[in-house]
Parts: sequence; C-alpha cells; structure tokens
Amino acid sequence: MSDLDIAQAATMLPITDIAAKIGIAAEDIEQYGKYKAKIANSIYNKVKDNQNGKLILVTATNPTPAGEGKTTITVGLGQALSKLGKNAIIALREPSLGPCFGIKGGAAGGGYSQVVPMEDINLHFTGDIHAVGACNNLLCAMIDNHIHQGNELGIDPATITFKRCVDLNDRVLREIIVGLNSQANGVIRQDGFMITVASEVMAILCLANDLEDLKTKLGNIMIGYTYDKKPIYAKNLKAQGAMATLLKDAINPNLVQTLENTPVLMHGGPFANIAHGCNSIRATTLAMKLCDITVTEAGFGADLGAEKFMDIKCRQANIAPDAVVLVTTIRALKYNGGVKKDLTTENLNALHKGSENLKRHIHNLKQFGVPVIVTLNAFVTDTAAEIDAVEEICKTQNAKFCVSKVWELGGEGGLDLANAVVDVLENEPADFRFLYDDSTSIIDKITKIATNIYGASAVKIDSSAKKEIAKIEELGFSHLPVCIAKNQYSFSDNAKSLGAPTEFITTVKEIRLSAGAGFVVALTGNVMTMPGLPKIPSAEKIDIDKNGVVTGLF
Repeated sequence: MSDLDIAQAATMLPITDIAAKIGIAAEDIEQYGKYKAKIANSIYNKVKDNQNGKLILVTATNPTPAGEGKTTITVGLGQALSKLGKNAIIALREPSLGPCFGIKGGAAGGGYSQVVPMEDINLHFTGDIHAVGACNNLLCAMIDNHIHQGNELGIDPATITFKRCVDLNDRVLREIIVGLNSQANGVIRQDGFMITVASEVMAILCLANDLEDLKTKLGNIMIGYTYDKKPIYAKNLKAQGAMATLLKDAINPNLVQTLENTPVLMHGGPFANIAHGCNSIRATTLAMKLCDITVTEAGFGADLGAEKFMDIKCRQANIAPDAVVLVTTIRALKYNGGVKKDLTTENLNALHKGSENLKRHIHNLKQFGVPVIVTLNAFVTDTAAEIDAVEEICKTQNAKFCVSKVWELGGEGGLDLANAVVDVLENEPADFRFLYDDSTSIIDKITKIATNIYGASAVKIDSSAKKEIAKIEELGFSHLPVCIAKNQYSFSDNAKSLGAPTEFITTVKEIRLSAGAGFVVALTGNVMTMPGLPKIPSAEKIDIDKNGVVTGLF
C-alpha cells in the first residue's frame, strides 16, 4: 500500500476527541470540518501557569535522494511514547505546495507513522500559507502604490529588497520587471519572487508570541532605503495593521492527529535550507504547556535545521531541547560513502566511509550541550552486518543507538527509541548552550557556524555582502542571530561534496536583513530562494476522480 492508501484507510477520531485528550475544551477550538481545527487564542491564558514539559528535537544527517524519513520518525516516536502511556504531543511544520508538486513530496510522515487527514494537510490545509502569501504581497502592493502615488517617503525603487512570493516552485519568477507598458502601471523596476515558505512574513508568523507581537514584527520589516539612504520599514507605510489582520486566523496553531490518534500541532512552514526551518513558537510552547513530552523536528540535516532551531528559535522562544534524536539510514550512509545507484546491496566499506557524515552531526549536536540518540530508520534491505556496523560507530562517538521500524509498524516499531528517549529524560539532564553570543559580530557569527558546524576552513564574504553587513551594523542590528541559506545536501556550499568535507571555503554572496523576524540571512554558494520544478514534477502524477478521491499524492 502507498502512503496515501494507508492514510485514506485510517480511522480518525473527531477532532474534539483529540482536543479532549490534551485537556482542550470544544470552546477553545475552531473546527475546520470533522478532523482539523484551529486552537483558539483563549487557551493560552488557561495554560500559562502550567509547568513546561520536556522537549525532544528530531533532526537528521544530510538528506539524500534515497530519503531519510525524519518526519516519519518524529510521528512514530510520538505514537510510541503514547503507547508507553506517556502524555505526549507532536509539533510539526505545515507542508508547502512547492515540494508537494515538485520533487521532495509531502511533510506528513509515511507508512504507518503519518499525520492525517494527509490529503488536506498536503493540499492547502487550513490556508495558513496562502494567508502568509497574501500578507506578504499586500506589503509589496503598498510599496509600489506609495511610489506611484507621489512617493512622499522618498523610497528609492533601486533599493527595495522586499520581494513578492508564491507557494509554488516557479523559476521564471526569480527575477522579473514590474510596471511595464504604461505609467498607470506604476514605476518600472526590477523585482522578483521567492517561495512563500522562505519569506520573512512566514518567519515572523513562526517567531511571534501573540497577535500584538506579530503586528510589531510585521511593522519592523525593512523594505529598502530612501534616496538619502535612510531605512524604510513596513510601519512607515502604515501596513502592519492590515497585514496582521490577514494573519489573524493563521497565527493560531492547527490541531490534527496521527494514524494512531496521537495529537499533533502543525503550524508554520519555513524551509531550513533557505529559511529557519522550524514550526511556530506558539505551537511548540503551547504543546509544552499541554503535555509532558513534546516531540518536534527541524528541517533537513542538523547542519541547517537543528543549528537554526538552537540559535534562532530557542533564543527567541526562551526554550531548550532536553534531548536530540538524530535520524539516519543505511542507504544515506552508503550514498555519502560514494554509492549512488546500488544502495540496497550490502557495502560495509561505503557505509564506514559515509559514516563520517553521521559522526560530524553527532559532534556538532553535542556542542549545544544536549544528549544525542541516533536512530536508524530501518529498511528491509538493511543487513545485520550493516546495522551492527552503525551501532559500533555510534559507540565510538558515545551516542546512544537504536533501530526504528515506525514506517512499517507505527508506534510499535518505535518502542525502543521511545524507551531510549525516556531513559535520557530521566537520567541525562541537558546543559544547553548557544553556539555564539548575541554580542558577537555578524561576520564572527557566520564564521562560527561555517567552521564549527560545517567544517569549513575559512569564510569568504563577497564585497557587496560586506557592504550590506556594514549597513546592518550601522543600523544597530549586529546583535541579531544569523540564518544561513545553504544547499541541504552537503556540509559545504557545494551540493556534490558529500560525507564530511574539510579544507573548503564557505562563500557568502548576499546578506539580507530580516529585521521583523529578528535575524540576518546569509546566502551561500548558489542557493536560491525560489526553487524550480524537476524534469518530471510530482504534479504530473496527482489526480482526482469524479468522487473527489485524490490519487498520486505519494
């Protein structure tokens, strides 16, 4: 059976029953049909005095075309903890339509460890991402309208940095010219689109504490400069009120369930390769108030998602993980060891060579002072010798190890992992620390991440990026954390450099200030904030019949 077949055969509980499991009354949810709901803002005052539960972060080694199943493990672990009788909840991001119709696929897990209703979640869900896009593009429209209507603020069109967005992979929109044909269409200028989940508005939605904080952060978006080189913010255009109004429902977390009816808060969708890669602060902190154990994830490999989770999200939310689960597969290790095609045949030499990727991720995570549990997402082609080899490798790194079979068996297949997590929570307290201090300069922060996490020998910052850093520091934003945009496949900014490369230089080509979100974005290598579709996009396989039954969705 496909993931979609399994999801469509699931027996879901009414969402009111799922809410009741975690102590949420019907009056504190806003239902979107039978199986989805928004958590009403009223719940926050009711739980504010509750003690925080434990927080588990799930991350992974660098992704490969074979797939690692990080979300599947996250869902399976939550289900397994529930089977152990633990009061557990899962906090995830919402899927973007870009990868759903592109190449990566959805973000609801797989096999018997999925979040449902899977079709709804992967296709529009409750409309949050569309609301983010509308909010973002409203500001763009107000910028161009202000210039067209006389430009009282003196905005220099050549300095506008705030781009439009759409939640699809559409490479031709990366660079565009607007205002063509006649003066009535506005000022002609160069513009562009990014995918919605990489937008600053999405980051703000995920980092805002409440509606008032959301409005303040939206007002602090810097959109460009005046002709006399003074910064212009969204609040100068009086845009923040209308923008926040568009997000008044989107700011509230969504409640859904797994195949085994474990509660899931699914909210926000920033990518980790070109954004900060974590679900919302509101969802995570609420989950920690509602349940004893919250299982969450950070996007792509630990070099991207986990680092940003620690240094950006934890810093802004004043939270810290109690343990980290690091997901890998035999196939991923062999791929990093140089095998590209025959990944199902036993190959211990390639596995050991590729394990350098795993070792570096373990080392990196320990820099944050958190216990690390390596879990092997098992496939039927894995051999006993290969599994034993990975276990021995983990022992040399002083990391706990267990095998997970949650795709095949659901929560039952994650009991070993769940027991390992509980053991760590009870016996190995974390000593969490950030990678760098706020007071560190922007260049030093970039260098710290590149050398301590990626393994770079040095950082090269292009002259235009250095000038932008100088501007940002002059404006008083040098204290902000750094969000590095980098390809997800390698520690280096060269996607083809697998394993654990050394003696390479990380090149920073562009710097962007996200003053509203509260971080500085450093774009490295050839990374782009608007992906393109592959030669054969997943969209070609998706269909719907006369009865409304979706097919081809994974």
